[in-house]
Amino acid sequence: MRFGTFIPQGWRLDLVGIPVEEQWPTMVRVAKEIEQSGFESAWVYDHFHTVPKPTQEPTYEAWTLMAALAAATDTVRLGQMCSCNSYRPPSYLAKVAATIDVISGGRLEMGIGAGWYEHEYEGYGYEFPKPSVRIGMLREGVEIMRRMWTEDEVSYEGTYYRLMGAISRPRPIQNPHIPIWIAGGGEQLTLNVAARYADYTNFGGTVEDFTHKSTVLAGHCRDVGRELETITRSTNFNVIIGETERDVQSKLAWHRNHYTQLVGEQQAERTLRNFNGPGGLAGTPEQIVEQLRRWEAAGMAYGILYFADIAYDASSMDMFARQVVPQFG
Repeated sequence: MRFGTFIPQGWRLDLVGIPVEEQWPTMVRVAKEIEQSGFESAWVYDHFHTVPKPTQEPTYEAWTLMAALAAATDTVRLGQMCSCNSYRPPSYLAKVAATIDVISGGRLEMGIGAGWYEHEYEGYGYEFPKPSVRIGMLREGVEIMRRMWTEDEVSYEGTYYRLMGAISRPRPIQNPHIPIWIAGGGEQLTLNVAARYADYTNFGGTVEDFTHKSTVLAGHCRDVGRELETITRSTNFNVIIGETERDVQSKLAWHRNHYTQLVGEQQAERTLRNFNGPGGLAGTPEQIVEQLRRWEAAGMAYGILYFADIAYDASSMDMFARQVVPQFG
């Protein structure tokens, strides 16, 4: 099993209390700690407004961070979980991604999804079409990106996008192209797109949810003549880890207090369920290893971790790197 870790960028209220002039240095420090801890990858979100509700706290733009982090790090791979296809024309995004792949020396991961945060769409003046349209746009967007990275000149006539002789140079360093992560578990449409084009998928929930969606993905793979094993399946995890159960409870209390101050008690409790419920890994190192063994048995091969306190205290990430990661080779 492989592991990556999110960098705090404000979207999940994880830079609160840090002066704005110190926020970028904080992100760089964390990225370098992720790199030095031996994680394979460092990740950001592609969002404009904070969650669990929009606030006036900063949220740093994903692809600006990709370029800056490419220059600020040396070996760690860099990804977005995930880019919203609707926010940028895919031809433009393919050009941006190729540029950053060169800057990073071939360390970019291309995370892409159909988009979901309606408040951002409305706030920024984007149309928010029905899911089938957004997923249709995603399918065409991925087709365009792959062609932009591998062909000298691209003409494309789709339902949503039209290109007439697009040239994208430089090409990405990675061959045959930047790895594509398709995020989302929509069973009829999104997983069909993933079966056709994904190098990696990203969906989660419970182990049972993951197993079910993996079965659906396998069916789509059969339909398009592809082996499921050619796709690496990943899941995101919100992590609370402590040496003892008492330490775990203490960190849960920190999370509860942190979010309650920012979004109120009711929203804070809902947010906490993302850490000690489905989508969460809460416990001692031994307990977390036991939880991950179930995911491993279900075919999950890449965990993307989120530590809410990482901007303030890297000890949780360090503990995971020292005591959990080695158990998975």
